[in-house]
Amino acid sequence: MTQDDMPRTVRALLRGLDRASLATFLPAEPAGWPYASLVLVAVDHDLTPILLLSDLAEHTKAIRADGRVSLLFDGTAGLDQPLTGPRVTVLGRAERTDDERLKRRFLARHPDAALYAGFRDFGFYRVSVERSHLVGGFGKIRWIDRTGLAAPEAEGLAAAEQGIVGHMNEDHGDAVQLYAEKLIGRTAGGWTMTGIDPEGLDLRRGGETARLDFDAPLGAAGDARKVLVALVARARTDPPAKPEER
Repeated sequence: MTQDDMPRTVRALLRGLDRASLATFLPAEPAGWPYASLVLVAVDHDLTPILLLSDLAEHTKAIRADGRVSLLFDGTAGLDQPLTGPRVTVLGRAERTDDERLKRRFLARHPDAALYAGFRDFGFYRVSVERSHLVGGFGKIRWIDRTGLAAPEAEGLAAAEQGIVGHMNEDHGDAVQLYAEKLIGRTAGGWTMTGIDPEGLDLRRGGETARLDFDAPLGAAGDARKVLVALVARARTDPPAKPEER
């Protein structure tokens, strides 16, 4: 991994993982102590983490008192030597949001959360990332600020995302299965697309998630159809991906 690859590695971790460890500062006794908890997470097109939190949770009480948080995204699962694998801690400020698009993106990523997302004592939060600290393995360590992470932008894609995802799932479910089986190496059947951003698309089957990165970032929403069609063609002609190539 070169220095130039590191921001891309951070983006891949944030986009590819659906949970993280959230660290906050406890406001009550023992006040000032760091408190870590497990949270489900989705990220927006610009890498902003999106959380759904209960008002009764200790981390939510902490955020109301001090919005400074960190999130650890751990990409070491399944490795024989976890410390050789990538993980990144992002530092930012959490604030409650009523943005309906962010809510939809989170619930597409975590459909079971719809069971309680509408409860009065649950709320959505966005985390404005200020810095990230990547440990990509032994000796591969770097602080990267918000500017250095700079996710590619695709004009109109965020607004068009819900329609693109719905169209693929409803009218081209066979293509979605091909993406998972042939291009990522997952077992066939039951996959749905949950999101598309400038750098790739997200898939889900039950509690299992998968990420398919594009060869090059999309420049605009209108590029999505061409790329999705090309991926189907590749899935039908290239040798199937091996599971270890996920």
